[in-house]
Amino acid sequence: MNGGPSGFNNAPVTRAIIIACALFTIFFGMQGRSRKLGLSFQDVYQKPQLWKVVVSMFAFTSTLELMFGLYLLYYFRVFERQIGSNKYSVFILLTVTMSFLLEIRTLAFLKDANAVITSGPYGLVFASFVPFFFEIPISTRFRVLGV
Repeated sequence: MNGGPSGFNNAPVTRAIIIACALFTIFFGMQGRSRKLGLSFQDVYQKPQLWKVVVSMFAFTSTLELMFGLYLLYYFRVFERQIGSNKYSVFILLTVTMSFLLEIRTLAFLKDANAVITSGPYGLVFASFVPFFFEIPISTRFRVLGV
């Protein structure tokens, strides 16, 4: 898989997002609090904790999630190069905002103190698959077991 020039050339927004995700995940993982970063009804509505809302948008809950999530975010840097840093930062802002609004709306709908939404930039990761599907051409086709 070739995503264009190597590294973060012409992709400063992607670099900032990846560094923020890595730092938050490592910092809270070292303290043993990474499993407690998910948002719950109590964290948003009953006893609002702004720091937890911000951190839950960037910190992954495990090392495996961190590795795969950062790889996908790094691979999607090609979009920032295609459309420019300004438009890509607007895309990120809108995606993260919509993801957060859907999360808190889901928590309001469930109203269960035990329901926890996992932390991480999954809204951004999964929303990036849409332009990936439409903009990046298929490089090779392959078959697995004749399928």
